[in-house]
Amino acid sequence: MARNKKGAPQEPRKSAADYYRLNLKAVDDLVNADASNSPKVSEAELRKYRSGPKLKLSDTLKALLIKAWFAGAACFFFLWGLGTTLNHWLDQLVVLGLALGAVTDLLTNNIYRFYARTPGANDRWMMFPGKGLYTLPLNILYAYLLLFLVVTTYNVVNAALLGLGGAGGGTPLGVGPILFGIFTAAWDTLLIKIKRTAKQMLADARHSAGAKGD
Repeated sequence: MARNKKGAPQEPRKSAADYYRLNLKAVDDLVNADASNSPKVSEAELRKYRSGPKLKLSDTLKALLIKAWFAGAACFFFLWGLGTTLNHWLDQLVVLGLALGAVTDLLTNNIYRFYARTPGANDRWMMFPGKGLYTLPLNILYAYLLLFLVVTTYNVVNAALLGLGGAGGGTPLGVGPILFGIFTAAWDTLLIKIKRTAKQMLADARHSAGAKGD
C-alpha cells in the first residue's frame, strides 16, 4: 500500500470499472426494492418529507368547504355577474341552475376524485358519483332541486326576520355567494345522506328477505 509524505497509508485508487460496479449495484438495489427487503421507516420520519399545508383539515370539513366554495363561485359569477343582463329573477335562476349543475359535474366531483386516498373513497360526497355523459344532465336537474330548497330557505329566514320586525319592511337577508354556498352545501349534504340511508335500508330489507327465503 502506498504511503504519503507523512507516512500515512493511502487508500488504493478505484478504477472506472469499480465505480461502474458500485453504481450498477445501487441501481439493482433500487429496482428490486420492495416491502420485504426495504428498511422500515416510522410515520413521524415520513411526515418530515411530505409536502402539504401545515393546517390539517378533516375529510368532512374539506368536502363541505369544496361544496360551499364552488356553489358560492357559481352564485358570484352567474347570479351577480349576470344580474344586470338578465333582469327577471326566473331567468337568473335558470342560468344559475345550469351553471351549478355543470360546475358540480365537471369541477367539484372531479376534485373529490383527484384527492381521494383510494378510488371511490369520496363517492359519499357526490349525489351521482358515476362517470359518463349521463351525469351532467342529472347534476343539472339536481341543481334545480337544490336551488328550490335554497330559495325556500331564504324565504323562510326572511319571513321569520320580518315577523320579528327587524327589517323595516325590506328584505333582511339578501343573496350572497358565501351564504348561498353554505345553504347549498348543507342541503346537498343532507340529500346525499338521505339517499345513502335509503339505499342502506333497501339493501338491508333485501338481505332480510333473502335470508327468510333460504
